[in-house]
Amino acid sequence: MTEAVLTTDQAAFTPEEERQRSFKSRRTLTWFLVFAIVMFFASLTSAYIVSKSGSYWVNFRIPTAFYISTVLVLAGSVTVQLALATVRRGGNTKAVVPLLMATLLLGAGFTHFQRKGWSELVDRGNFWGRGNVMLNKGTYGVDYTFSRDGMTLVKEGDSFYLPTDLEHARPLNADLEEANNTSSSYFFTITLAHLAHLGFGLLSLLVMIAMAMRGRYTSDDHAGLWAGTVYWHFLGGLWVYLLLFLLFVH
Repeated sequence: MTEAVLTTDQAAFTPEEERQRSFKSRRTLTWFLVFAIVMFFASLTSAYIVSKSGSYWVNFRIPTAFYISTVLVLAGSVTVQLALATVRRGGNTKAVVPLLMATLLLGAGFTHFQRKGWSELVDRGNFWGRGNVMLNKGTYGVDYTFSRDGMTLVKEGDSFYLPTDLEHARPLNADLEEANNTSSSYFFTITLAHLAHLGFGLLSLLVMIAMAMRGRYTSDDHAGLWAGTVYWHFLGGLWVYLLLFLLFVH
């Protein structure tokens, strides 16, 4: 009786209907994943804003390497979208593998320049989870500034003052010597968290490349390729948002 019921249930769906059901499930899972990641980064950026108020904050120049990585991740969106478009229109599927491999290489380039940017920040005295604000190196007003309650401190000689302290009667150096560089800790946390999610995207690309090499993607059946493409677009858009946030709010 059980076998008869299973046979009847299986016969209720054609192969096309099964593909549609599979695609809908993949689509739902993909959008749920995107929503969960959005909520995660929304909480991080909110905590960033809250922590910035009422404390000494370092506003440092973002290294050029992070802008280069932005170009690379967006270029990856172009190549992966071309791969998806090729499959959808039933074109030459042999072109899909090189396009996906190009996306993988661009993702690796993104990772490289992120690490290069972090290395430059460390060289300038900004660390993750430790470090005093006074460890910053470079030219004050160009490479970094200090602020408190939204006011950028004024540097006179080796001393720092609030802009409202017109007489420069109360230097803040003693306070700054006790202040942790929370700004750089948040910067590293946010960018590292994004890179961790991009790492999952790189693993997904390896799977997509293997599937494409086996000819598993067709114009009628490419749910995995669609999900991977949407995720990569999301990673690119998320990074642009984070960079703009760090650039203007930071």
